Amino acid sequence: MFIPAYSHSGRHVRPNYNVLLLIILQFVPRTVEGVWPLPQTFTSSTERYPLNPQAFYFGYGSQSAVREGCSVLDAAFTRYFSLIFPANGILRFNQAGPFTVEVSVGHDDCEGYPGEDSSEKYSLSVSAGHASLKAETVWGALRGLETFSQLVYQDDSGSYFVNKTEIEDFPRFQFRGILLDTSRHYLPVQAILKTLDAMAYSKFNVFHWHIVDDPSFPYQSWTFPDLSSKGAFHPVTHIYTQSDVRRVISHARMRGIRVLPEFDSPGHTASWGKGQSNLLTPCYKGSTPTGTFGPVNPALPSTYHFMMKLFKEVSSVFPDSYIHLGGDEVNFSCWKSNPDVRAFMHKMGFGVDFTKLEAFYMESIVNITSALNKTSIVWQDVFDYHERIPKDTVLHIWKGVPASYYDELSKITKAGKRVVLAAPWYINHISYGQDWRNYYTVLPTNFSGTEEQKKLVIGGEVCMWGEYVDATNLSPRLWPRASAAAERLWSDEKQTSSVEKASPRLMDFRCKLLRRGIQAEPLDVGHCQHEYQGI
Repeated sequence: MFIPAYSHSGRHVRPNYNVLLLIILQFVPRTVEGVWPLPQTFTSSTERYPLNPQAFYFGYGSQSAVREGCSVLDAAFTRYFSLIFPANGILRFNQAGPFTVEVSVGHDDCEGYPGEDSSEKYSLSVSAGHASLKAETVWGALRGLETFSQLVYQDDSGSYFVNKTEIEDFPRFQFRGILLDTSRHYLPVQAILKTLDAMAYSKFNVFHWHIVDDPSFPYQSWTFPDLSSKGAFHPVTHIYTQSDVRRVISHARMRGIRVLPEFDSPGHTASWGKGQSNLLTPCYKGSTPTGTFGPVNPALPSTYHFMMKLFKEVSSVFPDSYIHLGGDEVNFSCWKSNPDVRAFMHKMGFGVDFTKLEAFYMESIVNITSALNKTSIVWQDVFDYHERIPKDTVLHIWKGVPASYYDELSKITKAGKRVVLAAPWYINHISYGQDWRNYYTVLPTNFSGTEEQKKLVIGGEVCMWGEYVDATNLSPRLWPRASAAAERLWSDEKQTSSVEKASPRLMDFRCKLLRRGIQAEPLDVGHCQHEYQGI
């Protein structure tokens, strides 16, 4: 009951309803449902525990296989302390007792790299003064730390709290990727690192680095230095040195993210020819060379010697077990015009079927990478042209509307091949309004096929092609729209079928991204308590 207040003179004093509302709000119990992507099982109560940054600790459990000195987790503890208690807001040190997050890991993989079979499973239990995080690997522990960081919140007075919570969590798909295109526009290393940070916040685990393409060749090869010195937009300012590449791989590793390099051929290689003579096919008009060039020349033995040396280098630089070999959108017109290529076709018995020539080329390149003990991933065109590729090759679907890509999923998995779905998540395409809803409602296994076929869908990928994207608009175009796909790839499909239920959670998550310095665009009308503070 509210009792009116009076001044000494007996006059009625208007009560300060704002202060009263603030006091009431501070004592309203709340549950926290703002973890994105949604954990597999998540129980939270209104019982909450105050946190004091001056008495908050990370530690290793007594049974943990890793201890202090584990590079991945030691760095993560420092990083997540700053994310849980950001310096850019109200910070009120309360009298709360000590609180410890105790991390226990089953296997010591601190100095390794995340791989295709790495477990990301974890359990998290939060109670008074203590949180217990258990995982099989350090990569699972990283996912659990991200979840814990999202459970912590501040009240309006600036005090920090975490609610009593029980979580058992693991990803639905093992491959959850983001593609960045650094050929059409050069992305500074810092922009890539910031994207990796944001990927970790949404539990993405594969950075597909489409590092070179027609417009430019920014990768600085030590075996073939002319590729970047002649093929990059600028030989000094617009390249990725070996040091840059190591920095990206290291930054990704510390966040449990694999780096998948793509060197797409035989098409999409115009920039390669600037620094490597006799690699591309000379185009002809009748019997006269036009002075222009087409795809990589598949008729020359020197082509395969070059590719063997290049991929040997790439295999040693990038530790992941996968290499993306491209194989998409090959224009046959230049091959058709070239008399040497036609003669090679005749010699090989291909007739005039240029898909057989592409198949011959791609099979040769896949065999090179197989000999280097790498798993090849290729765009769907390679399958569509009936190319003979190793059983473990992964197909990457990029074409078509749902009816089309569901049909492709059926065909590829029926052939026993593993597949990654990217077609519905080309988010460089923009439209007015809430297009994140379209990315959220994708059903990756909703195609005609057996349960065994559906297990061959190993995940999905969000693609950010670079025709109209550089460091000025990369983050707002990517986030939080990519996070819609992140939940589809991590969470249980039945629990996350409602766009309406997801919307307030995604809006809340977008505000978290802003507070963490990620320029995530708005989803709708509204505001965040901590708006983006500028560059």
